[in-house]
Amino acid sequence: MMKNTPDHGSLDAQSRPLTDDQKNISPNRVLLIVVFSIFIAELAIMTAFLILPPLPPLIESISDAVILILLVSPIVYRFAIIPLHRQMVKTSEAVHQVNIMNKMLEQRIADRTTELEKANQQTARHAAQLQTVVQLSTAIAQFQDLNELFPAVTRLISERFGFYHVGIFLLDSEKKAAVLQAANSEGGQRMLARGHRLELGTGVVGYTAQTGQPRIALDVGADAVFFNNPDLPQTRSEAALPLKSRGEVIGVLDVQSTEAGAFSEEDLQVLITLANQVAIAIENTRLLEETRAALNQMQEVYNEFTHTEWYRTIARTEQAGFRYNAGRIEILENELRTPEVVSAAVKGQATLRPAEGSSEKRPAVAVPVKLRGEVIGILHIESSDPSQKWQEDDIRLLEAVAERAAFAMENARLFQDARRRAAKEQVISEASAKIGSALNFENILQTTAEELGRILGGAEVLIQFQNKEADK
Repeated sequence: MMKNTPDHGSLDAQSRPLTDDQKNISPNRVLLIVVFSIFIAELAIMTAFLILPPLPPLIESISDAVILILLVSPIVYRFAIIPLHRQMVKTSEAVHQVNIMNKMLEQRIADRTTELEKANQQTARHAAQLQTVVQLSTAIAQFQDLNELFPAVTRLISERFGFYHVGIFLLDSEKKAAVLQAANSEGGQRMLARGHRLELGTGVVGYTAQTGQPRIALDVGADAVFFNNPDLPQTRSEAALPLKSRGEVIGVLDVQSTEAGAFSEEDLQVLITLANQVAIAIENTRLLEETRAALNQMQEVYNEFTHTEWYRTIARTEQAGFRYNAGRIEILENELRTPEVVSAAVKGQATLRPAEGSSEKRPAVAVPVKLRGEVIGILHIESSDPSQKWQEDDIRLLEAVAERAAFAMENARLFQDARRRAAKEQVISEASAKIGSALNFENILQTTAEELGRILGGAEVLIQFQNKEADK
């Protein structure tokens, strides 16, 4: 579609200022010409009156009027035409100046409109980038495993921003190299497979890892030396952003584009914000994993302690268990070792024994009594109905009872332990008081031996001094 182009010649003619000759059109010269013309006309008329015969009255009147007009014309021109002409010249100049100012204002408005449009486009682009950062932050905050977080971050950043390659580096334990943890591109996957690492200070990533400052490399001049990676041949621009936690660099976010000069100063600020969010997500996930590991370790230690304490408690218990049968409570003389009991103890799950059509093999279920994951007993129930079929609700009810029984037994064990510790502390306190009341060396030794014999139940107590010289 063609566009109308302005006539530059006419615009230049309109915009050029008037010359002095055009402004003043020589009024004196015009006056001389008019006076001379009037003189010639009067001379001609007088000659005509002298030579020609007398004219009729009407013609004489016309001649007089013409002569009057010719005589008055210089006065009219001098005091009316010339001022009017000068005013018209001034008006023309004012109109010319107004036109110039209008063109200047139109140009300034057009320039300002262009600037505003560019600013609006940049603002809209910046707002869209920040919104993308917020969405990415929300998405990556859902991950709770570093092995899942790293690939997700590289993939999401590449998809949302359209980068050719996105990689995450973390510093090694010695803080001497940056090790690639995840990448989205095919070349990045090859680098990841061979354990790609960069020494601090080497390349764009190494520079950022060492200094903690963002770095942008463009495909021009001295920066072109960084784009010789055969795994990423299409890279034309690269930006490395530090990943910081509590002021310390923990890694680098590396983004690469196929466009030369793809990263502006505004893009860098957005990418720094994105890198900060990624660093926070990495640190939170790492702390969560450490907390889980510590919690699991504590749980294992506590479970082992519980297992040991219950093993001691069971060893001190004289009976193997109790049986409730026909309204009576009986003491088990021997440990029950039926298949369902063994299976429940080993697997930690309820095990059923179906009916076999005889009164001796009635339907039964064995439910483990578990305390914090440790099986401390078995709840075994036999039905008096040979046709009994255990339902899911029955199993859940028995498991709930077993859980309550486990807590009750644990509370009873802790209470007994507390009583034993209190009794022991009381005995130690009484013995210490008696020993402390002795005033001389012999009384102290005698009281100590007596109290130890009383506490230990009549055992023989011997206190002997050690002579180091004799031992030598």
